[in-house]
Amino acid sequence: MKVTELFRLPHVSRLTWRVWRRNYDVFMKTYRVNFIPPIIEPILYLLAIGFGLGALIREDIFGHDYTEFLAPALIAITIMTASFFECTYASFVRMYFQRTFDAITSTPLNVDEVITGEILWGATRSTISATIMLGVVTVFGLVTYPLCLLIIPFSFVGGLLFASLAMCFTAITPRIDSLNYPTSLLITPMFLVSGTFFPLNSLPTGVQQFAYTAVPLVHVVDISRAMAYGSLSPSLPGEPNLLISLGWIVVVTLFFFVIAINLMRHRLIV
Repeated sequence: MKVTELFRLPHVSRLTWRVWRRNYDVFMKTYRVNFIPPIIEPILYLLAIGFGLGALIREDIFGHDYTEFLAPALIAITIMTASFFECTYASFVRMYFQRTFDAITSTPLNVDEVITGEILWGATRSTISATIMLGVVTVFGLVTYPLCLLIIPFSFVGGLLFASLAMCFTAITPRIDSLNYPTSLLITPMFLVSGTFFPLNSLPTGVQQFAYTAVPLVHVVDISRAMAYGSLSPSLPGEPNLLISLGWIVVVTLFFFVIAINLMRHRLIV
């Protein structure tokens, strides 16, 4: 595949939403299974790490106790994992085992519209899961209203980023078990060291600069934490302006979105 083909602009239309609607209908038929894990997992994290481990941390983190520091990071993690796993494992199953993509492209929809619909659905899964997570942390009194409600539309933007990134891996993965590599080597490290469980400013300056330059979850955590605290300014010292973080997310999302569609087109057609 030529490098120039990676950046060819996709051809999409309103038919893209048919793909989104198909995935939505399937999701709602199994909604009990889909809704229970996003509710149980954050409660376990909050109880085990937030309240359990947090009880041993006596020092406030810039005016917030550890549980308040952790809660918005859990929302950001939910945004990442919901869209990433939807557009890797679930999309691979639809593409390879169920042959759903082949069936859809036999209709007037083209490959670009199918993959765009998949990415939009991945972002929607992030929004659903983040909304549930926001409700859970609200019960524990760990967010500030009304500004924290901005996390809901922001979760769709963050979901687009990780859904686009995930689709790139799906396009180049030969077998479904190979998706364990990006999960173990990319998602797990981001889960641990993106300002989620401890402030990034506790790391060396060079590591911080690398994180803000190349690690997507860092920016999602920063914005989610600021909104959860009821502010539109950086929540911790050393963090960039939120507009810079949002601009970084938008630019990188567009980059991976275009590449993901072109990689998938090459895989499905060639």
